[in-house]
Amino acid sequence: MKILYFAWLRERLNRGEEEVSPPAEVSTVAELIDWLAGRDEAFALATEKRSLIKAAVDAKLVGHDASIHGASTVALFPPMTGG
Repeated sequence: MKILYFAWLRERLNRGEEEVSPPAEVSTVAELIDWLAGRDEAFALATEKRSLIKAAVDAKLVGHDASIHGASTVALFPPMTGG
C-alpha cells in the first residue's frame, strides 16, 4: 500500500510517500495511523493531534473509521482551506 503525505505533514516527515505493508489486524485509517506512529517517531510527533489529520482512501475522502482493506493508496494531509 502506498501512503501519500501532503502539505506540512510531508515537510515534517521529509518525504512525500512511502510503501508499507501493514499487518492484517490494521483495518482502519485510525489503526493505520497508530501503526505508522508506532514504527516511526517522526510520524508519531507529526500526527500527535490526530483530529487534525484528514485521510483519503483510493482518492475518496474518508473518516478515521474507514476501512483500508484492499486499498492501494492512503493519503494523509492536514485540513484543507478554500481560496
